[in-house]
Order: sequence, then structure tokens, then C-alpha cells
Amino acid sequence: MKIIIPLAGFGKRMRPHTYSKPKPLISVAGKAVLGHVLDTFSGLNVDEVVFIVGYLGEQIGAYVKQHYPNLTAHYVEQKELLGQAHALWLAREWMQGPVIVVFVDTIVETDISFLNNLEPSVDGVIFTKEVEDPRRFGIVVTDAEGQAMKLVEKPETMEHRQALIGLYYFREGADLVVAVEEMFDRQLRTKGEYYLADAVQLMVDGGARFLVRGVDVWEDCGKVDAVLQTNRYLLRHGRNNDDTVSFPGALIIPPSYVAPTATLEEAVVGPYASIGDHAVVRRAVVSDSILEAEAVVESVILEASLLGRRAQVNGSAQSLNVGDDAALSAADNGEVTM
Repeated sequence: MKIIIPLAGFGKRMRPHTYSKPKPLISVAGKAVLGHVLDTFSGLNVDEVVFIVGYLGEQIGAYVKQHYPNLTAHYVEQKELLGQAHALWLAREWMQGPVIVVFVDTIVETDISFLNNLEPSVDGVIFTKEVEDPRRFGIVVTDAEGQAMKLVEKPETMEHRQALIGLYYFREGADLVVAVEEMFDRQLRTKGEYYLADAVQLMVDGGARFLVRGVDVWEDCGKVDAVLQTNRYLLRHGRNNDDTVSFPGALIIPPSYVAPTATLEEAVVGPYASIGDHAVVRRAVVSDSILEAEAVVESVILEASLLGRRAQVNGSAQSLNVGDDAALSAADNGEVTM
């Protein structure tokens, strides 16, 4: 089985952080979003992973090499952002046999081990999550047997609530390539882009059998407030280490994650704090916030904040969104960008 991960977008909703790193490398609960996504598939027989990269894509390769050295990885550059289906078509060299496609805006928790023993008559699986208001999402309409009939982008009505979460299984990846090439031939675009959902719809219309399966958890990592919410969820559900680390003169309030290499001096950290490698918290209170690697905060009370790598904050600020390498003192105010 192969996993294809498109991640070439600019991540504009996560600026200033994505000026200096790809969105999947933003840290949540002590680990990059990409790491959480890859860990989802630890129970499957995965042969290769293909990363479709774009802006700052070399950082993706460096992360994978450092943290997943035994992973057989390939990298494809998407120079023109023509849509999800176009990104997958660029990886067509590896799209033979069973393929999982996953997008990294979201973190999913569910048992997907059943894919190892899926019945031969099933051509694919579309993973979904029931939502209260489906009008903001792409949704799938199913028949009485839970089989996909129609995929609809941002429906106008409320009766179908199974939202597409960006996780798909294809028994034969080459069939998806054929569908995408048909989209190209017919110029089938949605809002000017080639969407994966439209390619899947072509396969369904052609007789392919796609099952629809709900997931237990779907957490978004596409915007700053959503990243903080995901951080809270993961820390509440076992991605913390507050019972295994301690720092003299500091108080860690669970649930929190503090890297063992961090420095805490006269600090109160938590609840819902994630403190990255070699970060420093000195004479400060940090709660409901993420400090990425080597960030430094001094003499400050931080809440609902996201600080990038090597960011520095000193003063009385309380809620910040600070990108990599930026510095903020008590004389400054507002959002800091690169």
C-alpha cells in the first residue's frame, strides 16, 4: 500500500507562520502536524509514501528524514497549484495498486486497519465526519447500504451531513489516474481547480463501489484558532507528558506537553500548553498556547497564543500570533509578522 500526501499549498490562513515553513510542520502537542498524520497509518502495511510538495518543500524532506528515517519516501514538486486532482496526477508514477490519499489540514483518529482485509468488490473508501452544518463542507450522499452515490461541494441544504475530511482509499490507484485524465480532457473544474471529489464522482458514475465510513475524531489544523483547539484535544487525549517531566522552580499544570530540552524558570505552564525543544519560559505564565522550538518568552502572561520557531516575546502581551524569528517587546502591540 502507498500513501499520497498533497501538501504544496501556501497555507495563507496560517500566516505569518507559513512564510517561513510549510503548514504541515506547525507544531501541535509536541509534534509537527505531519508527524501526527503519518502516525495515523502505523497499523497498516505501508510500502511507500509520496509527498507532493511546493513552497519550502525541502523542509518536508528534512523533517521526514530526521523523524522517520526508515520511511521509503518520494517527493514530487507541484509548481502550478491547479488543484488536488492535479497534484495527485503528478504522482501517477507511484499510483499503482492500493493507495491512500490524505490531506494534512486535519488530524484524524479512527481504526483504519480494516483496509488490510477489505472485500474485493469494494473499489474504495471515503472517510467522513458528521457535522451539524454541512453547508461549509464537501459532503457525500449515500444509499441505504452506506455506499457513495454523489459528492457535493458546499450543499445548499441540510439533509446530508457526512462531510468529506480529506482521507480516501483506492483499491487501484491507476483507476484514479484515469479519472483525473478524463477531468483534464473534459476541463471539469470547480472554481477553476481540479478537485479530487470530482474525480471520485467520475469513478462512481462509472460504476465504482465506494464505501463511506465515519471517523471518531476530525480535528482541523487550517487556522490558528483551530490549531489551538486541536492542541487542546490532543493534550486531553494522551498526547501530553506532564507526568514524566519536571523542572525545579516551575509548575506544570496538566494537560500539557513540555519538551525535556526546554528551560522553565520561575514559570507556570499549562493547562493546554505545548512547549517545544529548547524553548525558554522565564518568569512567565503560559496557558492554552503553543511555543515552537527555541521560542523564548520572558516576563509575560500568554494565553491562546502561537509562537513560531525562535520567536521572542518580552513584556506584558497576553494573546499573540508570532511567526518564526520574530521578536516582540512590551513596547510593541498587535500581530507580529515576518
